[in-house]
Amino acid sequence: VITGGAGFIGCNLAESFLREGQEVVLLDNLSRPGVEENLAWLRRVYGEKARPCLVDIRDIEAIRPVFANAMAVFHLASQTAVTTSLVQPVEDFEVNARGTLNVLEAVREAGSGVPFIFASTNKVYGGLDDLEMVELEDRYIPADLKLRQRGIGEDRPLSFCTPYGCSKGTADQYVLDYAASFGIPAAVMRMSCIYGPRQFGTEDQGWVAHFLIRALRGETISIYGDGKQVRDVLHVADAIAAYRAVLTRMDAASGKAFNLGGGSLNAVSLRMVLCEIARITGQESATEWNPWRPGDQRYFVADTSRLKGLLGWEAAIGWRQGLRDLASWLATARGLGQPLLQERLTA
Repeated sequence: VITGGAGFIGCNLAESFLREGQEVVLLDNLSRPGVEENLAWLRRVYGEKARPCLVDIRDIEAIRPVFANAMAVFHLASQTAVTTSLVQPVEDFEVNARGTLNVLEAVREAGSGVPFIFASTNKVYGGLDDLEMVELEDRYIPADLKLRQRGIGEDRPLSFCTPYGCSKGTADQYVLDYAASFGIPAAVMRMSCIYGPRQFGTEDQGWVAHFLIRALRGETISIYGDGKQVRDVLHVADAIAAYRAVLTRMDAASGKAFNLGGGSLNAVSLRMVLCEIARITGQESATEWNPWRPGDQRYFVADTSRLKGLLGWEAAIGWRQGLRDLASWLATARGLGQPLLQERLTA
């Protein structure tokens, strides 16, 4: 069972199991614009093996039966934007915190002890305002050399800020506590910026895809802050490999939180991504500069050594290669940038 199964990460994860002939229940309320296309794609390619379940995780009675015969549960359904949480904090809480508790309870009541893997976020570490930064021409880097080389580890104290950080952090901690209190084999994935095919990037969430989509359409890209903020972007194929590695080794992963990102080799600023997009498309995009948004970290790079040490996972797709892969998918599947882009990508 994958909650949020029609979403960007959810449909890619589902496809990885469906390719193997497994049956996947796609629990989703289709609230995010565009995700119905992902669901239609899975149904078209894999038929009855892809089983839609169009309910809302806030409805505990509706979701209870879904988990009765589950072999594994990936909980990806959520409200995903900090900006939305600031406008609608109650709804953000109901989806992310209460919704997660509903799913946990449904799994606990099923009594089958199935593995439970939760999609959390690096926002549980707060704004990281205490980190001393060095400002370079196109990015921020930590003054601390060790932090610069390895990134933020799971031993970093949690520091929720913004309603989104609070709701996801609450859910994060409930998942770990259900592993401790009720013996549910459960793990948490604290994700950085995941990008790749089948992502419907918006200004509020999925910025890598959003930048590329806007550029291919010849539209202005809005930057909040100075564009030097750094993230360790991770291709969705690598993210799926990590989720599946945790499932395979749940005996070792249960009760643990894992930072999931591209690491120091895929640490890029917004400005760096814009420059690479210009190389891919052959032209610079118009940009519009805006004030910083609440809770926007100037730097977040995940230390993924726990995943590597325990499960042998590490990112395999470099960010430049990954951007070209996303651009190729956008050109082929959605007709953006055709035919010039396709010629450039195959040159």
